[in-house]
Order: sequence, then C-alpha cells, then structure tokens
Amino acid sequence: MAVRDLRRRAQGSSDAHLRRAILLWFRKHRRPLPWRVNQDPYRVWVSEIMLQQTQIATVIPFYERFLRTFPSVTSLARAPLERVLELWSGLGYYRRARQLHAAAKKIVVEFGGSFPRAPEQAQSLPGVGSYTAAAVLSIAYGVPLAALDGNIARVMARLEGRKGSLAEATFRQAIESRLAVLLSRRSPGEFNQAVMELGQTVCLPRAPRCHACPAADACQAHRRGLPEDFPAPRPRRATEKHHLAVAVALRSSCRNYFRSEASPRANSKPPGPSVLVVRGLDDGLMSDLWNFPAAFGPSPSAARLRLREKLSAFGMGQVLLGPELARIRHAVTYRDIQVRVYNAEFAKLMAEGVRWLPLSRIGNSAVSQLSRKIATSLTREQLLVQPEEP
Repeated sequence: MAVRDLRRRAQGSSDAHLRRAILLWFRKHRRPLPWRVNQDPYRVWVSEIMLQQTQIATVIPFYERFLRTFPSVTSLARAPLERVLELWSGLGYYRRARQLHAAAKKIVVEFGGSFPRAPEQAQSLPGVGSYTAAAVLSIAYGVPLAALDGNIARVMARLEGRKGSLAEATFRQAIESRLAVLLSRRSPGEFNQAVMELGQTVCLPRAPRCHACPAADACQAHRRGLPEDFPAPRPRRATEKHHLAVAVALRSSCRNYFRSEASPRANSKPPGPSVLVVRGLDDGLMSDLWNFPAAFGPSPSAARLRLREKLSAFGMGQVLLGPELARIRHAVTYRDIQVRVYNAEFAKLMAEGVRWLPLSRIGNSAVSQLSRKIATSLTREQLLVQPEEP
C-alpha cells in the first residue's frame, strides 16, 4: 500500500484511522531486526537494555553474540559478572550490564525464571523503568501499556503541535495521555514499535522525511511547515573538561619478547607481552572494568602527580614514570577527557585488585573502551622505552 493511501486512512484526524495507518505502514516497512524474530520476553528485554542511548547498528553484533552466550535468563543469572562484562565490553554504559545481570538473578529467584507480567513487578527489577517495562510487557505479553521514549515523544509532539521536552512534567503528562488514547489495545506491542520505528526512520530530528510519513496529513507540525520546531530540545548538561594521566607498565619479561621478535637468531620467545591493569578508572568510574592505572587532575601535571601518588599507595615501591607516549581524547557521558599516556615501571607489585593482562586478550576481556583505545595507539617501540625518571 502506497504512503498516499495510508495518508487517506489517517486523514480526518480520527484516532482509529491514524492508528490503522501507522500500523499498516509498520507492517510493510518494519526492519528485520534480530530481536523481532519472536516475542520472547528475555530477548526483548535484553534488546531494550542494549538499545538505551546506543544506535541499532552498534547493538546488533553485541546482541547476537550475547544471546549466543546467554540464550536464557537462567544462563545469564548463573554467569560470573566478569563474563557478562566481557561480552558487553565496547558497548559502553556498563551500568546497564551490571543491572541486567542483577535483574536476571532476581527473575530466577523471585519470579521463577520468567520476566514478570505485572508492571510494578517489572519495575522492581534493576535497570527497568517505566519505558522498559511498557516496551517489554506490550511486545512480549500484549499488555496494553504505551511506551514513551525520545523517538516516540518526537512523533507525538509533532502530531499534536506541542512544544516542550520530556524533561518537563506538563509535556510528558500531555504526551502520555495522548498516547494512552491512541494506543492499539489489540496490538499494543506492535503499535509501540511502529511509532518508535517512525521516529527512527522517518520523523527524524533533522530533515524529517514527511513525504514518506503515513501520518503527515494529521500532523500539526507538518501543516505549519515547521516540523523541526517540535519538540523543544532537551536541556543538556554542560560538557566538563578533565585531565587524565595513564600509566602503561609492561611486564619486565615482555621486553625480551619484543626483542626476540626483531632478532632473526631467536629460536624461542617468552610468552606474549602483558600490561598492568587495575579495577576501575578513577573517581568511581568503570569500577567493574579493567583499566590501565590512571588518575584525574585539574591539569596534566596535577594528574601525573596524582597518578604517581596513587601507584605508590598500591604498595608498588619506587614508581618511575617516563616521558609522554601518547595523547588521546575520550568522552564519558558529559566528561571530555584529555588523556596523557606515560610509560611506567615499579619496584614491586604487591597490590590487590591488579593483574597482568596479555595484550592479545585486550579485545575480549572486561576492559574499558578507553583502555582498548590506549592499547591500539601504542607502538612496539614506545612499549620498549624504559622510564629513566628518578
């Protein structure tokens, strides 16, 4: 059915016609995403958690690998958190993985291994708010709950010609009330996905494709010729600039590995090179992930000084920090982090919560994205430099 025919169904602003036009459009244009293979609540729930603040194209390979490893909520609940974080590594926002794991344990213990059907029980799970509960329950169980996220809010704000943002209580309440009326009681999950898909592929934040929208004739923003004016942009937290000093310490025996690589006479090589990693980054960030030892500071020199103090406090004896090896920019939520990387050596290694991690395993360990970025930025020649600072 052509878009113009769908528009005729939506014309007249009848809720029934508008609802039907959106659903017919979705049935024709829906994307074959892996979490749409069936309505299994576990699969739907995992996808909704992964899709929070993350693009679909980024999520798909992580989702498929995660489901291969943890095909059921029971297998996820039984897994060590370290393994869950390994599978999540590179996807970002690691709190989601920790909460997903904790919620799986709760589902197994308190709900018999099935995602709960009652909204209040669903929202008692770690990491499950009103949107996630409505999305999972409507898609998996057909519970008539309207899901409201940024994409759906944009579609509804334009249809209604309503300015404001989800950060404003009056705007949110008005959109929720309108959605509750428009929601399909027969196919609530399909309707929620349809409006979301419309926001993701047609009713875009910039340059919306109004010519391809089945609801354009009922859209107040389109009629006014100002679709981009709706809704109002959500206030954003100002970006904060931070300085981070990072230490890269190569296991002493690993220098022989690199030298043996360069020597044509070498008959055998020691084990592959390993670097020192610690739990957490600094200031409570990435507490469950392995990172190169690091410290924040108000300036590059202050960060370097704090790094030395931090390493000394680990019980590593004399700490040698060499010259700067690399500079990297990294963003974590509202933080713009200016990273300076230094080669390091320690007199001894007695700290708890530290380990030597082979460089070859950086890509499939529970390591932060920043540490991956640092590891790939360093050359063999840089790793061979021995710090000479007293």
